[in-house]
Amino acid sequence: MSISKDQIYPFVSVIIPVYNNSQALKKCLASLENQTYPKDCYEIIVVDNQSEENVEIITNHFPQVILSYEEKPGSYAARNRGISLAQGKIIAFTDSDCIAYETWIEKGVNELLKVTKVGLVGGKIELFFKDDDSPTAIEFYDEINNYLNQKQHIEKKRFGATANVFTLKSIFDDVGVFRDDLKSGGDVEWGQRVSSKGYKLIYSEEASVKHPARSSIKELYKRTIRVVGGLYDLGTYDQDKGSHLLLKEILKRIKPPVKYLRWRLSDQRLKKQEKFLFILVTIFVDYAVALELFRLKIGKKSERK
Repeated sequence: MSISKDQIYPFVSVIIPVYNNSQALKKCLASLENQTYPKDCYEIIVVDNQSEENVEIITNHFPQVILSYEEKPGSYAARNRGISLAQGKIIAFTDSDCIAYETWIEKGVNELLKVTKVGLVGGKIELFFKDDDSPTAIEFYDEINNYLNQKQHIEKKRFGATANVFTLKSIFDDVGVFRDDLKSGGDVEWGQRVSSKGYKLIYSEEASVKHPARSSIKELYKRTIRVVGGLYDLGTYDQDKGSHLLLKEILKRIKPPVKYLRWRLSDQRLKKQEKFLFILVTIFVDYAVALELFRLKIGKKSERK
């Protein structure tokens, strides 16, 4: 019996939500154009989520790209749009500012297919700096408070960050798609739903992408507010059961983290002139978290930022 190409190389749909950030998207698509996986065995679906920039100018340079649009704000609504269009047996997710290694699809597919009852494979997300030898205070903060530690996400929290996830389309048929009412944390909720159904969650060191560390206070603030809002909407702080846990988190954030700062400032990669800035960034983020939690507690809505 002959083996079909589809059995060796199952068709893959790579889904990328984008909201502005078109120049980063260009680098992302360039990395996906040069994969070791056969070109006729994967498609790239870019979902424009109400960008103010002209994303089509970028995607027109990449013939493998299918450009779609999603009016409902939020990356999970955009990902769901991509899922509805996907022709692949396998679905891969990455972000518009990620750069995939050339073996990314090949390694991700191999990991996914070699395990029975697999729900998802979460690949390594490697942060990088503008200058690898000399991170700024903001980049350093982003690295050590890494929200993209995929190994920890998979093994301890039972989800995969959608900057680098492979799954089967049939999994969505079984457990459902992402909650599109969440502005952040939809990958957490969906991954834990997959895990609760008895599917295995696998971490892959080899199916790797690179992700830039945040390099401006504006980027860091936007990410912080979005993540806090997502966690709040998921009920992480048990705010519906009372205010105790929420108040504890707010007070923890207001208190200066002296021991934490002493420990982190000993890192030799942080230049002397960046250390004071790192202290300010840490305090700024903690206060931003505290204020956002208070804002949400008094009835305000979480923000996309």
